[in-house]
Amino acid sequence: MKELVNKFIELERKISKEKGDFALFALFLREDALDKWDLVVAAPWIESNRKTALPYITNQIQAKFKPEELTSLSRVVLVEQTNPALDAINRAVRIEHGAADVQDSNFFGLPIKHAYIITSQNPNVNAEVPAT
Repeated sequence: MKELVNKFIELERKISKEKGDFALFALFLREDALDKWDLVVAAPWIESNRKTALPYITNQIQAKFKPEELTSLSRVVLVEQTNPALDAINRAVRIEHGAADVQDSNFFGLPIKHAYIITSQNPNVNAEVPAT
């Protein structure tokens, strides 16, 4: 799984350079999922055009991963920036372009057996801090 997570870290870096920062980019293994991971993402640029964001992300995934690697991915979930659970994750885990390993938690009201949080931040915070 480590190799797959590293590829997702590379993908997150590439997309964030092209489109802008993510508030959340994480792999979640739900308790009821049979070794199928959900990619859960949130970003201001997704909010500005949700209709094109999902095809863009899925195309990037398909270009990066081998077919046998894609079988471990269940779905891509776009989370709205206004979701209170997103804010809770951003406060609990602060990481960018890494891999925080979290087990046996509850995110977005779902029991999560395992998670790799690659980026969790409030992308608007840096914009709000005045320069000194």
